Amino acid sequence: MNSFTENVAERLNELIEKNIDATKGFSKAAENASSSELKNYFSTKSEERQNFVAQLETIVGRTGEEVEDSGSLTGTAHRTWMDVKSLFSSDNDEAMLEAAITGEKAAVDEYKEILDEPLPMEAKEVLQRQLSRIESGLNRIKVLEDLAD
Repeated sequence: MNSFTENVAERLNELIEKNIDATKGFSKAAENASSSELKNYFSTKSEERQNFVAQLETIVGRTGEEVEDSGSLTGTAHRTWMDVKSLFSSDNDEAMLEAAITGEKAAVDEYKEILDEPLPMEAKEVLQRQLSRIESGLNRIKVLEDLAD
């Protein structure tokens, strides 16, 4: 493979890893949320991120490069921190919302960074759709945070 294809696959694999982390994090948040609205929101976001992973895996698979299939150590540490926060926080829903906002803001930044790089049109279109969904979810989660106050 040429270096362009390898670089694209590497960057997309980074997003796969982060989306696997997000899938697990949202799932964990859904388990810990006390509000049914938040449980539903976090479950929906977890499923959405699973779909993102599948879409990205398809694109990477077409490059002929190896597809990432696990989350990152950072993601594991973040989920552990969310568990600890929910155990010791008097308002664990708000703490989980804050953690989710932080994660979503980081995802937006990473997607924008990768979208600034030269990418095949298919990858660019998928990433732009996913970024739009993340930004829309971020706006929704901010509303949920305001309601939790």
